[in-house]
Amino acid sequence: MGTMIGSRLTLDSYLGLLAESLQSIDKKAIEKWADLLYHAWENGKQVFIFGNGGSGTTASHMSEDLGKSSLPESELYNEVRKRLKVMSLTDNIGWIMAVANDLGYEDIFCQQLMNYGNEGDLVIAISGSGNSPNVLKAVDWANRHRLVTFGLTGFDGGKLKEVQQMGLHVNVSDMGITESLHLAVFHWVLDDLYGRINAKGRYAEEG
Repeated sequence: MGTMIGSRLTLDSYLGLLAESLQSIDKKAIEKWADLLYHAWENGKQVFIFGNGGSGTTASHMSEDLGKSSLPESELYNEVRKRLKVMSLTDNIGWIMAVANDLGYEDIFCQQLMNYGNEGDLVIAISGSGNSPNVLKAVDWANRHRLVTFGLTGFDGGKLKEVQQMGLHVNVSDMGITESLHLAVFHWVLDDLYGRINAKGRYAEEG
C-alpha cells in the first residue's frame, strides 16, 4: 500500500511534500514521454499501458484520455482522421483472470503483449515500487522484441528503473503521492499531444 504518509503529516506538510515532489520530477523526462506518444501517433504505432491496483486504474484513465481526447470533439466522426492506437492492458478482465488462473499473475500483461505487440510499439509501464513482477516480465518481453519501453516509478525506482529504456521517476517514498503525480503530469502530456496533433495552442503559433 505504501507508507500512508498523510497519517503522520498535517495537511500543510502533506501539500508541501506534494509540491516539492512535483517540482523534483525531471522535466526532460516529461517532455520525452510526450515525444514518444506523438511519434507513436505519427508512425501508426500501438501504445500499451498497464500497472497494478491504483496504477492499473491510472492506465485505464490514460488510455481513455489518449483515445478520446487527442482529437477535438468535432473530429471524432471524421473517418479518415489518423487516430492514436492506445490500449490499457488492465481492462480485459476475462483474459486477465484466465491467464492469472492458468499460468500465473506475473503473466497477465506479457501474454497480452505477445498477442498485440509489434516492433516499434510503445509500452508505458506503471509501478510505484518499480518491482511488480508482472510489469517487469512484460517490459522484459517488450525490450527483447524491440518495442519502446517507458516506465513510471516512485520510491527508488526499483527494478523497473533499471530495465526500462526510458522513464519518469517521482522521487518520494509514498504510493499515494507517486500515483497522484503520475496522473497529474500525464494531463500536461495529453494536452501537449493534443496541441501537436491538431496544431493548437503554442503549436498553432509556431506554424
